[in-house]
Amino acid sequence: MDYIKRIKQLKSEKKMTNDELAERTGIAVGTLSKILAGISESPKLANFVAICEALNCSLDYIMYGIEENRNNYTLEEQEMTLIEQYRALDERGRETVEALIAKEAQFSPVKVEKQSPARFIRPEPLAARLTAAYADNKNGFARRTLPLYDLPVSAGVGVMLDTESAEEITVSDNSRTREADFALRISGNSMEPRYRDGDILLVQETDTVEFGELGIFILDGSGFFKVFGGDRLYSLNPEYGDILLKDFEDVRVAGRVIGKLKKR
Repeated sequence: MDYIKRIKQLKSEKKMTNDELAERTGIAVGTLSKILAGISESPKLANFVAICEALNCSLDYIMYGIEENRNNYTLEEQEMTLIEQYRALDERGRETVEALIAKEAQFSPVKVEKQSPARFIRPEPLAARLTAAYADNKNGFARRTLPLYDLPVSAGVGVMLDTESAEEITVSDNSRTREADFALRISGNSMEPRYRDGDILLVQETDTVEFGELGIFILDGSGFFKVFGGDRLYSLNPEYGDILLKDFEDVRVAGRVIGKLKKR
């Protein structure tokens, strides 16, 4: 059971005890001990999802040892090195680099290959783009708006989703919120301890999700926030049983949950 070795290795790297891991995941210490000892006959997928979130790793890594590539796949090795060096600079150093890039960009047009005849475009200087992004916000942070649906998607027994009534909310514009297409307020406690009643989820619109991913599902017209388990939906709260998809005539995916908004 290699997944046990990987969990123990990550737990050791983070200097985390079984009690601490149990507290972060919401898994009973006894249940967690059985999983790590390899004596749990059929550990719940929800427990593995909880462990992955607590250890900040992917389900693919824990189950199959597939390393997560946290870099942009389109970047070359030299480009990644430059980015890492940039991140290590202090504020003055970053400003110097950005000013130099902005100046060079004015004289270095980039050729864009398309099916139509190639044309040349001049990228907008980085400094100008940063200035524009922050110009309208007196606090110095870029913002964006998202539609928040009034009726809550259920983390419990399921309610109807109102797809027409929504209000606009303002959130920070960052790499996480930029992937979201809309927000949903959940109700119920079946996804505790990590998602609680009243939490607002960030949702990326899609009609498919991968095994083990968190999603918004419409089952015979009712909305659910659950973990996708192939032929069923799982809750993170062990008090709730699985929802078998074969019991519903109309099964649809409304979106992939990519996070939640922090409460102020």
